[in-house]
Amino acid sequence: MGCVYRRGNTLWIKYYRNGKPYSESSKSDKMEVAKRLLKKREGEIALGKLPGVLFDKVKFDELAEDFLSDYRINQKKSLERAGFSLEHLKGKFEGMKVPEITTTSIQEYIEKRIEEGAKNATINRELSALKRILNLGVRQTPPKVDRVPYIPMLKENNVRKGFFEHGDFIALRDELPEYLRGFMSFAYKVGWRKSEIVNLTWDQVDMNQGIVRLEAGETKNDNARTVYLDEELKDVFLCQRKLMKKSGTVTPYVFPSAKGTGRISDFRTAWVSACDRAKIGTRLFHDLRRTAVRNMVRAGVPERVAMMVSGHKTRSVFDRYNIVSDTDLKLAAQQQEAYLKKQDGYKTVTIGNFDRVEAVQ
Repeated sequence: MGCVYRRGNTLWIKYYRNGKPYSESSKSDKMEVAKRLLKKREGEIALGKLPGVLFDKVKFDELAEDFLSDYRINQKKSLERAGFSLEHLKGKFEGMKVPEITTTSIQEYIEKRIEEGAKNATINRELSALKRILNLGVRQTPPKVDRVPYIPMLKENNVRKGFFEHGDFIALRDELPEYLRGFMSFAYKVGWRKSEIVNLTWDQVDMNQGIVRLEAGETKNDNARTVYLDEELKDVFLCQRKLMKKSGTVTPYVFPSAKGTGRISDFRTAWVSACDRAKIGTRLFHDLRRTAVRNMVRAGVPERVAMMVSGHKTRSVFDRYNIVSDTDLKLAAQQQEAYLKKQDGYKTVTIGNFDRVEAVQ
């Protein structure tokens, strides 16, 4: 049985769990407060929970280190991004004890980040990191966190939707430096991530079979991936070999840097200049990934197969990239009109310069 006793002007409580005594200050001199806390702790123990006093000693800093350790142990590729999120979270929660991390304190953090000009998507990534930090604390043995507070997420309205029409792609490709043309063509056709293409080496290419393969662990989602090269891409790879021989520099990378001595690093200046000369406005390299997805679907490639080529693991992201353009909408209208023209009981009526399908009276 627990008891209440006095230390100076403050009442303390004492209770037992598995025969081990625990003492805790009620932080009050009122007997009602102390008894209420004692009853709460005994209730936690009766339910098999650890006494809440243990969680009061755990700070955000300890949980944050466990969070980074989890990323390092599991060799997660987003460790650097997680570190950026953690740096912002420390500005608010560093030194804070677990019970002090509440929905209210989280909302204060959100307001502060908005005032600092952070985008909703950026803030959401940071909130996701905070949720992960707390959930890891819950899963510890013994647990370091007794409950995860409600963490409100912001609406994201800054999802990028850029893509290339084929003419824009040709115009930009012709304006790029020679060492980037094959790089861009491969991205336009298969929709791989920039990092996957940058790190592509010749030992991953089988020109006899016309395939390129990424092994498990070399992709963002850790799934192996095989792509068959069409005739145009075969020519691209043959051209890359010729360029390597021409430069006299041997490199393991399929798409080396301008000097041919290593992999491509930063090409933003060349990219922006080429976009300007091609008169296509500002574009992102990632637009090629969205474009490849859309083109494969429009060409009749089954969506599951298109996802295996581009490396999309979740359907939600794939659907976001499967963008409908104005050209698609016009084509839909034309296809519907062509369908109706073939149906019995309909006729085409010309009004001015336009044809309209009407039902025959």
